[in-house]
Amino acid sequence: MKKLISSIKGTRDFYPEDMAIRNWLYGVMRRVSESFGYQEYEGPFLESLELYAAKSGDELVREQSYVFRDRGGDMVTLRPELTPTLVRMIAQRQQQLTYPLRWWSWGPFWRYERPQKGRAREFFQWNIDLIGVASPEADAEIVATLATFFNLVGLTPNQVTIKINNRRLMNAQMEKLGIPTERWGAVSQLIDRQDKMQAAEWDAYAKDLGLNPSQLSGLKAVLQNYELWQESEELIGFFKAAQALSIQEYLTYDPRIMRGLAYYTGTVFEAWAITGEFHRAILGGGRYDNLMAAVGGEPLPGVGYAMGDMVITLLLKELGLIPGKEALPSPQIMVTVFDKDHLPASLSLATELRRAGLKVISYPEIAKLPRQFRYADRIGVRLTLVVGPDEVANGRVTIKDLSTGNQQAVARKEVASAIRKILESPQAS
Repeated sequence: MKKLISSIKGTRDFYPEDMAIRNWLYGVMRRVSESFGYQEYEGPFLESLELYAAKSGDELVREQSYVFRDRGGDMVTLRPELTPTLVRMIAQRQQQLTYPLRWWSWGPFWRYERPQKGRAREFFQWNIDLIGVASPEADAEIVATLATFFNLVGLTPNQVTIKINNRRLMNAQMEKLGIPTERWGAVSQLIDRQDKMQAAEWDAYAKDLGLNPSQLSGLKAVLQNYELWQESEELIGFFKAAQALSIQEYLTYDPRIMRGLAYYTGTVFEAWAITGEFHRAILGGGRYDNLMAAVGGEPLPGVGYAMGDMVITLLLKELGLIPGKEALPSPQIMVTVFDKDHLPASLSLATELRRAGLKVISYPEIAKLPRQFRYADRIGVRLTLVVGPDEVANGRVTIKDLSTGNQQAVARKEVASAIRKILESPQAS
């Protein structure tokens, strides 16, 4: 036997049932985004390496990005994230745009990392950003879109939580501890990795960064202070706005949330699954007020987040929150072919019903009717239509409901309305 060529490691095949779930997820994200007044946009899948090298941090560029030299000699990369593209696009038309901007996008991204459950090298991601406002209320609005998404897909505050912190607040704490400014970035990464390392290993890492025993002890105390947010005017304003937006049940303050990317400047957040086997981060985001200037534009504040499709889909599947087949797109009507002589009548009926706005398939060859009915049942079709000699002679069409076994003959001109009436009725279980 010939050896089958496998897909590239870390990529996924989307069979129709998988594609239906992906499209459903995209539909919910669109619904949430548009309900808050956000507009959809898209950027190129390829960007110059320069854009990411300066904006996303060394780890993302050197270790995770797909980088290559194109035929013109330029170094380019498959996009590993979208925020640098977003700010580049805004910078190019910065004086023509009307602020604040509310933009969202959904598309593919690539990172070269070890594939594992919930993580691949090619993935889809929801990006949503609010640009041009530097207020705590803007931060709260962005988080509200996320809480609204969780609510719409059926995730409760007992199953997911959104952990909040603020980089400026944490910088102030590091300053109080006497940690030099040039080490704040490294210490931020240290904090971000606390849950990923053993305690002794984490302590050793802190000492390697130059923290003395007093600073390490002080840092540990800061990371256990869950009332620290009250020292931040930004977070006080944020939680006040969150309460007005009725999302407070989804929120918790956590001083350990820092976000690893270097461009975050203020409020940061991560959503975590806190049920079942998924005690892990689902997504992250935050405020980035300096990134626009870094790509050649004028300083402009922004806040946003990105959520990949894999972890959230696994979580929803585990909790039984993915819609069943009946809720996902599938053909509900099939026109059968009685015989060769009546094939034109079947094709004509299918065309007529499509023009009436119905989604219709027709059987693609001559076959016995029982075989056609079995096929329709297996692919989830509910109604089969028969146009045989008797039907043609009497100007009628026979409609068979495979969910109930009932069938009826209706006048040809009334087929569309009869179908709609049946589809509005419940299917047999």
